Amino acid sequence: MADFSAPMTSGQTFQLSGRPAKTTVLFFYPKDNTPGCTTENMAFRDLHDKFQAAGAEIYGVSRDSLRSHENFKAKLGLPFELISDPEEALCQAFGVMKMKKMYGKDVRGIERSTFVIDAQGRLVKEWRGVKVPGHVDDVLEFVASQG
Repeated sequence: MADFSAPMTSGQTFQLSGRPAKTTVLFFYPKDNTPGCTTENMAFRDLHDKFQAAGAEIYGVSRDSLRSHENFKAKLGLPFELISDPEEALCQAFGVMKMKKMYGKDVRGIERSTFVIDAQGRLVKEWRGVKVPGHVDDVLEFVASQG
């Protein structure tokens, strides 16, 4: 997998090659402060300790600004960082930009997707077109089975 870096909350920069030898969970979601995205972020938050115990770090990714991410993170008390991708570089790299229907109109947006990258930087699992209920449990089950 090609190395990449991107700005994230807490004044940090995510760097694929520079991270500790851990499993990385990247979940792409459409937009801060929307119902499905709030539910998904809270589910990752609520299982964060279990992901850490399984040796995984979680990162949320959307096209929202860092300011929006900082507010969203504070509001929900998220223990993980959110990556800002307004230019869609990561979205393009992972192929998550799709045409979708919203209120009967065609709009281009992020297809809710989750990717697991192993400690060697290899993509080992992906979920696309994710439905929020039960998804985070599936990701945790997969990550825990890798240890």
